[in-house]
Amino acid sequence: MGEEDRRGIWRSILEASTVPLNMVVATFIGLAIGYGLDSLLGTSPYMKIIFLIFGIIAGFRELFRFARRQSNGDDKKNQ
Repeated sequence: MGEEDRRGIWRSILEASTVPLNMVVATFIGLAIGYGLDSLLGTSPYMKIIFLIFGIIAGFRELFRFARRQSNGDDKKNQ
C-alpha cells in the first residue's frame, strides 16, 4: 500500500466523520431559527417544528450528497 493510498483512506475517513456532525448541526440550526422566530412572532411551537423539519432535511441532503460523491469516486477508481 503506497503513501497516496494511505492518504486517500484517511481523507475518506475524515470526510465520513463529518457526516454525523453535519446532520446534528443542521438540525440544531433549524431548531434555533424556529425558536427565534417563535419568540419574535409569538407563534410557538409552529416555527420550531417547521424549521426543525427543514434542519433535518438539510442534514439528510448533505448525507445523500456525501454518499453520491463517494459512489462517483469509487466508480472512477474501478475504470
